[in-house]
Amino acid sequence: MLATTTYPATAADPNLPDVLIVHGLYGSARNWGVIARHLADRRAVHVVDMRNHGQSPRASSQSYPDMAGDLAEVVMSLGAPMDVLGHSMGGKAAMQLALTRPELVRKLVVADIAPVAYTHDQTQYIAAMRALDLNGLTSRSEADRRLSATVNDPALRAFFLQSLDLKAQPPVWRLNLDVLEDQMPLIVGWPGTTGRFEGHTLFLTGALSHYVKPEYRDAIRSLFSKSHFAKLPGAGHWLHAERPREFEQAVQVFLNA
Repeated sequence: MLATTTYPATAADPNLPDVLIVHGLYGSARNWGVIARHLADRRAVHVVDMRNHGQSPRASSQSYPDMAGDLAEVVMSLGAPMDVLGHSMGGKAAMQLALTRPELVRKLVVADIAPVAYTHDQTQYIAAMRALDLNGLTSRSEADRRLSATVNDPALRAFFLQSLDLKAQPPVWRLNLDVLEDQMPLIVGWPGTTGRFEGHTLFLTGALSHYVKPEYRDAIRSLFSKSHFAKLPGAGHWLHAERPREFEQAVQVFLNA
């Protein structure tokens, strides 16, 4: 089963289900620790490492049916139904779960992604991670300095470096880069899943992001009948990292309503 970190409720409300958080490509449960603790005020929050990421098992496939199957296993083992929050790749996996196993999901939050195939490619970051000289590397600051040669954005570098295990000698990436590269067409794509999720679904996007375009709304509504749309001002695709407190508030208002 996927590696899972659980944040117990501060003051549990028996009327609210647990929350499952699903990270995006190149991420891990570690990226969501602060947000998970804040969301765990009234219910337990569980954060997974997706397959081929973090501490979870390695596999040859990164397809959305397979990722949704992993999530279904987690939900069934911890107690269904749950409210599910997924970002980017994790948002697509969460949508696949809701469409194919709707009995496992009460409410759904999809952060800055749509159920469509995209044409962009994220393999340039795999090349950057592979190119990082790991010899003699002992500090995150030195890793950041070295990675800056290929990744200009400091926030992206900090995000990637959370998946670098500096305790290992030499350091190793907690990512199955070979499989992620091989499966990139599936990751940026969409399997064409049919069905209809009747639970309330929030599509929460960054106002500066172009991942969820107005022309995608018909496709969204055809699959998610109770769709709601909201934007976070001043945020791009990494909206939970760029505007974490505003992100938490929007999620809590929606899930607790």
